[in-house]
Amino acid sequence: MKAVIKVGGKQVLASLGDTIYVEKINGNVGDTVRFNEVLMLDTKVGNPYVNGAIVEGKIEKHGKQKKILVFKYKQKDRANRRTHGHRQPYTKVTITKIEG
Repeated sequence: MKAVIKVGGKQVLASLGDTIYVEKINGNVGDTVRFNEVLMLDTKVGNPYVNGAIVEGKIEKHGKQKKILVFKYKQKDRANRRTHGHRQPYTKVTITKIEG
């Protein structure tokens, strides 16, 4: 069984037993997370969500992704060379149950 769920403004394809990385979710390691915003379940397409469909997962760990460098540069102006970095926090979730 496969499902497309909406998490943190992004769409994620998940199937039973998959490990997915989503934007940080509040909760402790080992907690169960329920995703109610299921956009598609196998061949059923929601309008906008599939009625009665639920995807559950278990939080494995929290962390930060690799640093992304943002480089700002203005041509012929050596004083304004700047680099900034950003590390997006994430949550690793293992899908344990898909209903619908």
